[in-house]
Amino acid sequence: MTTDRPVNTPTKPESNLGGRVRNLLIVIVAIALSVALFLGLRTQTNSVSLTQLDQASTPLELAVSNNKPSLVEFYADWCTVCQKMAPDIAQLQQQYADKLNFVMLNVDNNKWLPEMLKYRVDGIPHFVFLGKQGQAIAESLGDIPRSVMASNLEALVTASTLPYAKASGQASKFSAPVSTNGNQDNPRSHGSQVVN
Repeated sequence: MTTDRPVNTPTKPESNLGGRVRNLLIVIVAIALSVALFLGLRTQTNSVSLTQLDQASTPLELAVSNNKPSLVEFYADWCTVCQKMAPDIAQLQQQYADKLNFVMLNVDNNKWLPEMLKYRVDGIPHFVFLGKQGQAIAESLGDIPRSVMASNLEALVTASTLPYAKASGQASKFSAPVSTNGNQDNPRSHGSQVVN
């Protein structure tokens, strides 16, 4: 005898397993897409590298002799604050390119030891604002907001008092080498000597 009533059939274990696998795959794909989106957006905002800024910068020797004010930045490739500020510095460099010099000095290069000692660089990024004759007017240290830096640069160009002359923010600690005698081949040696 047949009835038209639905027959209760037990759920097959395979169908529960298949549903779980499908849900797990959906979660994995969602996480992967989220990570890809995050990294993509992060890469877009930090499209300017410190190397690019360095290559576009004015050599220090020219900057102190061409009768234009200058912004000198002491930096290092490993400095996360320097990397974070690179896009802002690049925008300011474009905005003020015809009015002042932008100079990049890598603290890992012992060539800049005299300047590191002269300006007492103990954290990076370390910014030095130079007047038209190359004289130091002010210094600032660390993560400086672009608006604050722009105000200082505008004042520097017009030979006015810098409104944020002693601005400071988060910085990477750095100790300048005391001597240039040392392992010149290793830029991170910071003047350490090997004694035989």
